Amino acid sequence: MRPGVPQAGFHSLSDGRRIAFREAAGGAPAMVFLPGYMSDMAGSKATALFEWCERSGRGCLLFDYSGRGESPGDFADGTLSRWAEEAVAIIESRLDGQVVLVGSSMGGWLMLLAARRLGSRVTALVGVAAAPDFTGWGYDAAQKARLAAGETLLLDNPYGPEPTPVHAAFWADGEALHQLDGEIPFDGPVRLLHGQEDGDVPPEISLRLAAALRSQDVQVTLVKGGDHRLSREQDIALLLHTVAGLI
Repeated sequence: MRPGVPQAGFHSLSDGRRIAFREAAGGAPAMVFLPGYMSDMAGSKATALFEWCERSGRGCLLFDYSGRGESPGDFADGTLSRWAEEAVAIIESRLDGQVVLVGSSMGGWLMLLAARRLGSRVTALVGVAAAPDFTGWGYDAAQKARLAAGETLLLDNPYGPEPTPVHAAFWADGEALHQLDGEIPFDGPVRLLHGQEDGDVPPEISLRLAAALRSQDVQVTLVKGGDHRLSREQDIALLLHTVAGLI
């Protein structure tokens, strides 16, 4: 994290999991950032959101899923169900009042799962290259067959030297949690940002998500030249402008 950002605290779940988090005190609705797959709360978007909230007197909560970042555990144990449980638990423990969920990539899938459980506490959703249901559309038939047989995939990682692991339990759990096949019961404002040059999550996914949401206040912004991370200076400025418009 950048200088001035507080040290992580830890929230303990009943089964012993310890979830690292950083919190900025401030007004509601608080912003909650849900990182993507293999990402964490030290990323540029999460950090920029945290610093903006501090400057604006807005509450903010960042956290790392178990097995990622500063949260102990084995990444191989991670599933969407497990990480969604952690997200809901730490929000309920650390924050009072209403929240805005900001989900990046896989975090955009998790924000939908968390919003179902948190109900009226969630006032708005912001997706950044949201990737719901990627266990379905993100792998080819041969890869799915290997995952169904219990294998772990090691995929090329365009963002670092180490391959990206995909574990069979994660994939199977995700296949049971698809969101785009029916109506998503959320009625508040939703803003979906997506780079037109995203090579990981097709922009069409944000359009499908917009169609599936029950809310009538849904806007999709396609960013010309933007890649999957949407972490350029102008991309982060767009994210901050977007969240500012929801409070």
